[in-house]
Amino acid sequence: MPVMKKFIQYYKPYKKMFVFDLICATVAALVDIAFPQILNLLTKVVYVQDAAVIFSSLAYIAAGMIALYLIKLGCEYYITTWGHIMGSRMEADMRRDLFDQMQRLPFSYYDRNNTGEMMSKMIADLFDISELAHHGPENLFLSILKLVGSFILLMLINVPLTLILFAVVALMGVFSFLQNKRMKRAFKNNQEKIGNINADLQDSLAGIRVVKSFANESVEHDKFEKSNQGFLESKKFAYRVMGKFHAGNGFLQGILYVVILVFGGIFIATGSLKVTDLALYALYINIFVAPITLLINFTETFHKGYAGFCRFVDILETPVEIVDAPNAQPLQQVIGEIRYQGVDFSYQGKQNDVLNRIDLTIPAGETIALVGPSGSGKTTLCSLLPRFYDVTAGRITIDSQDIRDVTLESLRTAIGIVQQDVYLFCGTIRENIAYGKPGASDEEIVEAAKNANIHTFIMGLEHGYDTFVGERGARLSGGQKQRISIARVFLKNPKILILDEATSALDNESERHIQASLEKLSQGRTTIVIAHRLSTIRHADEILVMEQGEIRERGSHDQLLKLGGTYARYYQMQFAGLDISSTL
Repeated sequence: MPVMKKFIQYYKPYKKMFVFDLICATVAALVDIAFPQILNLLTKVVYVQDAAVIFSSLAYIAAGMIALYLIKLGCEYYITTWGHIMGSRMEADMRRDLFDQMQRLPFSYYDRNNTGEMMSKMIADLFDISELAHHGPENLFLSILKLVGSFILLMLINVPLTLILFAVVALMGVFSFLQNKRMKRAFKNNQEKIGNINADLQDSLAGIRVVKSFANESVEHDKFEKSNQGFLESKKFAYRVMGKFHAGNGFLQGILYVVILVFGGIFIATGSLKVTDLALYALYINIFVAPITLLINFTETFHKGYAGFCRFVDILETPVEIVDAPNAQPLQQVIGEIRYQGVDFSYQGKQNDVLNRIDLTIPAGETIALVGPSGSGKTTLCSLLPRFYDVTAGRITIDSQDIRDVTLESLRTAIGIVQQDVYLFCGTIRENIAYGKPGASDEEIVEAAKNANIHTFIMGLEHGYDTFVGERGARLSGGQKQRISIARVFLKNPKILILDEATSALDNESERHIQASLEKLSQGRTTIVIAHRLSTIRHADEILVMEQGEIRERGSHDQLLKLGGTYARYYQMQFAGLDISSTL
C-alpha cells in the first residue's frame, strides 16, 4: 500500500484528465453492455410487428445506433490518445524526480552502483510504469464495470445458471492469484537481469579503447554473453509462468461456455429458461468474458510496471546523506581561510580510516601542496572540502564557518576543481568551457581559453570554438582536454582552487605555460595542489607529505629537502643524477 500511495500521487496534477478518461471508459462500456438489451428489446417489441412498422423503424434504429457508436468512437479516441499522453506526462514527471534524486545522491552511492543499471531504471522501468499508469486504472475500472453490469443482467435472466457461472469465475480468480505471485517474482528478476546487461554494455563501450588495445574483444563477448544468457533464462522462466497463466485461464474460460451449454440445456429442458433467453445470455457471456480476458492480458503490464515502480521508489527513498542543514546560510564574501580540525574519515562499510586526526590551517591566499604515495588520502582530503563526502569526525571550516552550516551550492560555487581524470561533456569546446560559468559571454570564454593556453589551438580548428569534442572528449588529446578543463576553472574564477594533478597529462612545453597560468590564477586565492611532479610545487607556501592518512612532514620545499625525509627521497628519485643544491 505505501508503494501504491506513492504511485497515486503522480495522478494528482492530471486528475481532470484522469477523471474524464474514466468517464469515457464508462460510456464506452455502457454502449457495449447496452447492445444486447437493445437487441432484446427490438426482437420482443419491434421485430414482432408487421413489415411496414419494421421498415419505418429501421432508419431510427440505425441513426440511434450510429449516434451511440459515434459517442463510443470519441470516447475511445480520448482514451487511446489523451490517456497515453497522461501516462507519458506521468513518466516524464517520474523521470525528472529520478534524475533530480540521482543528482542529489552522494559520491558514495555511485561508488556502490553501476551507471548502466541506473540508466535501465531511468528508461526501461519508467516505460513499463507509464504503460501501467495509463492502462492500469482504466482497464481495472472498465473490467469491473463490465463484469458487474453484465453479472447483474445475467442474474436477471437466470439466477441459478449465473451462480454456477460465478463459481467457475471464482476458480479462475484463485488460479490467477497463485500464478500472479510467480509472475511478480519473474518480472522483477527480468528487470534485474536487463539492468546487468546495461551495466556490462556501458562498461564495455566506455572502455572500448582499453578493450581493443588488449585485443580482449573475446573476453568482453564472454562477459556480455553471460549476462545476456542470464536475461534469456529469466525471460524463458517468465514466459513459462505466463504460458501457464494464460493457457489455464483460457481453459477455464472454455469451461464457462461448457457450463452454459450443459446447464442451459438442463434449464431449458426443465422449463426454467427460454431458448431466446439463452441466446441473450450467450451475448452477455461474451461481454462478461471480455473484461476477464482484458484483466488476464493486463497482468503482464501490471507486474512489469509494479516491479519497475518498486525499483524506482527504492532510489527515491535512498537517503541523501549530504544535504543542506535546516538553517544553512549561503557562503558569502569568501576570503578563503581553510581549517581541518581533528578530521577523521572512512568510506561507508570500511573499518579502516582513510584520514586520521588531520589538523591543518591554510591561510587565505596561500598555496599548499599535497604529496605522497597513491592511497595516502590526498584526493580524499580535497574531496571533503566541497562536501563530496562528509567527515566521520572533526570539522572543516572556511573563514571560520563550518562547511556543514553553509549551503552546498554556495560552498561548491566558491571552489574550483581541476581533476586528474578529465571529463568533457558531449558537445562543443565552447559549451565545455562555458560549463564553468553558465551564461558566460564569448569574450569571457575566449579569455579563459587564453589563460589556459588553448585559444591558439582552438582557433586553428575548422570550426573553432564550435568544434564537437566527441564523447568524453574523444576527438582531443589528453593535454588538450586537460587545458579545456583548466579553462573552465579560469572562467569560474573561484576563491578556492583544488588542482588534482592538473598538469599531469601535458607535455613539458604545455606544462610550463599552464603552470605559469595556474600560478597567476592562484594569486590572491587559496589553492590546494595534489602533485606527483615535484617540479610543479617547489614554490608552494607549504608542502604536506601524507602517508597512510596522516600528515607526516610539512614545510617549504627547502625545509623538506634539509629534513632529509620522505619528500627529499621522492625529490632525489625524480631528479636522479642532478645536484639537488643546484636546483634549489
